[in-house]
Amino acid sequence: MKIAVLIASDAGAETAGVIRQELKEEITVFSAMEREGCVAVASIGEFVREYFNVYDAFVFVGAMGICVRAIAPCIASKYTDPAVVNVDVTGRFAVSVLSGHIGGANELTRRLARVLGGEAVITTQSDTTGLWALDLLAEQYGWKAEHSQPMNELIAVFVNCRPVALWLDIRDKGTDALEGGRPGHVDVYYRFEEIEIKKYDLIIAVTPRMVECEIPVLYYRPGVLHLGVGCRKLCHPDGIVNDICHRLEMFGLSPLSVATVDTIELKKDEPLVAELAERLQAEVRIYPAAALKEIKVPNPSEKVCEVTGVAGVAEAAALKSADQEVLLIEKQKGAVTTGHDFTFAVALDRDAERNGFIEIVGAGPGDPELVSVRGKRLLEKADLILYAGSLVPIELTYYAKAGATVRSSASMTLEEQFALMKEFYDRGLFIVRLHTGDPCIYGAIQEQMAFFDRYGMRYRITPGISSFLAAAAALRSQFTIPEKVQSIILTRGEGRTPMPEKEKLHLLARSQSTMCIFLSASIADEVQRELLECYPPETPVAACYHLTWKDEKIFRGELRNLAAMMKENKLTLTTMIVVGEAIGNREGLSRLYSGHFTHLFREGSGD
Repeated sequence: MKIAVLIASDAGAETAGVIRQELKEEITVFSAMEREGCVAVASIGEFVREYFNVYDAFVFVGAMGICVRAIAPCIASKYTDPAVVNVDVTGRFAVSVLSGHIGGANELTRRLARVLGGEAVITTQSDTTGLWALDLLAEQYGWKAEHSQPMNELIAVFVNCRPVALWLDIRDKGTDALEGGRPGHVDVYYRFEEIEIKKYDLIIAVTPRMVECEIPVLYYRPGVLHLGVGCRKLCHPDGIVNDICHRLEMFGLSPLSVATVDTIELKKDEPLVAELAERLQAEVRIYPAAALKEIKVPNPSEKVCEVTGVAGVAEAAALKSADQEVLLIEKQKGAVTTGHDFTFAVALDRDAERNGFIEIVGAGPGDPELVSVRGKRLLEKADLILYAGSLVPIELTYYAKAGATVRSSASMTLEEQFALMKEFYDRGLFIVRLHTGDPCIYGAIQEQMAFFDRYGMRYRITPGISSFLAAAAALRSQFTIPEKVQSIILTRGEGRTPMPEKEKLHLLARSQSTMCIFLSASIADEVQRELLECYPPETPVAACYHLTWKDEKIFRGELRNLAAMMKENKLTLTTMIVVGEAIGNREGLSRLYSGHFTHLFREGSGD
């Protein structure tokens, strides 16, 4: 944002200086009199009138009356007016004055309040009541808004808590957020046919589809459609874009949801491709013939194959871009003018399909408050939580929503786990597979991912805080010490599962790095023996049992006594062994805090 900060007295100069220093936007401070570091203006009112439409935001530091009188003659529309915020000279209150939502004044107010340690004063009803800002959702989540009635009328229905149906036809980051934070007067539906229309005064729909409805509908059009295009050489675009848009609507799809225009490299310079991309505000994706050749299309053409090497350009390009095997609209032919033939086809982005989905979530080391914010949100929306019962505290499953199925995998075979997840997946439901720590570290997820891949099941991994990080925190240690230890080794001893020859403990110990040893409490004697081949006997060690759990125990000692310490305290499962001189070390100073790097802390030094 390009921001003008206006001060009228010496009292506001310090507050204005903090704002200029902390905000990274292009900021200029203007003053009604000569002041160092400020641009002098003859009159604040005259300056505002002259530059009202030049700046994205005005921040007045001083009395509210000065702000109101200065902007009053300039106010035109919330859709065009800049953001205006008023901050008192002490920085105690930041008040959103004008263009709170669309202009961004509300968000700027919150930022200023945080910077100044003050209180944000925002009076927009949706903000004060904790409701969604309907006029901002499209921009926030990359959608396009479409509505037949004025937005203000639809917002009034919503903020007055009239009954609203939320139709989530696709799945993306935005729909996840709406579903997880819906107000009490909003009911969620995934199929339009299931909505009892007469119960509601408004439908909020996130969908590429068009429907006829007797009550107002506020559409948010997500970019989830991929438009494959083929045409004759130098096909003239006049009238074709309108024709394609009209036919999309006849198929019940909104042109506003077209995310990409897709074609073969042979057609990359065609005027029609450029015109479609410009009119639909879509990305152009060009594929070489080799990338499309093997894609099976429902309507192959021998003639097209002779010319391009591809059985059908429009269908293949749409399927490729959408990562799909099925089209929403199969190949359609057209020619608005003679000799300018074209074809198009449409596919729905695979990632946007509202069907089954699996999230592999890292639960963290144990404490329910150490699961990530995203992990917690996913647990709250899951239809099935399948958790590693012997390793993950049951308290983490208490985030589950009412009606969710929560099962422990401790007594299940791998095949039983797969069968349960696939049952929920095939019903189009959302599954969280909850693993301890970070699932990518000894999480045993490789077999699961292979199964998901084999059956074409969609999944994603949400990382978690690993227990080795919890160990560093519990030991109040920095595991990397300047000029002494700069590496951390995560490994395990050789038990029933053999270790690769090159990863034997005594070989890894040669570096004398900080070593975090998982899954090895039962073979502490062997671990100690191997480590003593390279580490000095007095090397600090720690045995960390149930890190961050309610019964967490930490035992410290020297490497020569590791096995005895483990036996004496009866430490077996879920104990991490940490070895290295970094444990509890307070020697050595990072160069970051030496004289060599003082320039990093000077004002305006960048990163």
